[in-house]
Amino acid sequence: MTAVYPEATPELARKRRELAPEVQAAFESFGRQVFSDGALPSKTKQLIAVAVAHVTQCPYCIQGHTRAAQRAGATAEELMEAVWVAAEMRAGAAYAHSAIMLASLSERAPE
Repeated sequence: MTAVYPEATPELARKRRELAPEVQAAFESFGRQVFSDGALPSKTKQLIAVAVAHVTQCPYCIQGHTRAAQRAGATAEELMEAVWVAAEMRAGAAYAHSAIMLASLSERAPE
């Protein structure tokens, strides 16, 4: 089976740095700042990132933030709960958007 996403490799990381070094450095600095302890501890931020990664369906983010969450002390149970929160939010969005469908039904008679 062919992979949908290329494997994240040091060569790809090097290429990104070569093509836009200042932007890459700024992005890395931003990430370090965002995920450092603040009003929320790093572990909580990583659990949020795992949930968001599942909603955005980014396999690289899922892998990277799962590992970062584990390094920050997150357990498998905490990670799974974060994924369930993401699933509920994704399903909740579909449910909430049914209001658009329902409003559309009332605007037009069946043809």
